[in-house]
Amino acid sequence: MSFNFNDDTPIYLQIAEMIKNQIISGIYKAGDKIPPIRELSAVLKANPNTVQKALNQLEEEGLITTWRTNGKFVTDNEEVILTLKKSTVKKAVDEFFSSMKELGLTDSEIMEAIVNYKEQK
Repeated sequence: MSFNFNDDTPIYLQIAEMIKNQIISGIYKAGDKIPPIRELSAVLKANPNTVQKALNQLEEEGLITTWRTNGKFVTDNEEVILTLKKSTVKKAVDEFFSSMKELGLTDSEIMEAIVNYKEQK
């Protein structure tokens, strides 16, 4: 797992977003154990306190839970994961359409571009 941090967003939010994406994509499935903080911080080359803050953020959002002596686990509530996936997709689509509108494309031109892109693959 390699990750390049940017200066636009706090590192703990970037780490939280990365783990969210790993949950959405199925890298971490419902009920899976999240690696320990020290392991994550070593792999990400981030301060353990920053990693802890990211995991706390995910716990507040209901995506992970802490089992006192066993560590942190992805929620086993698959509805929470599905809701996150849907909202993430909606946000990405909204951003895509917004950027295409800024280029002056109409809805039909955007859809045509999507169809053409799909056919080229």
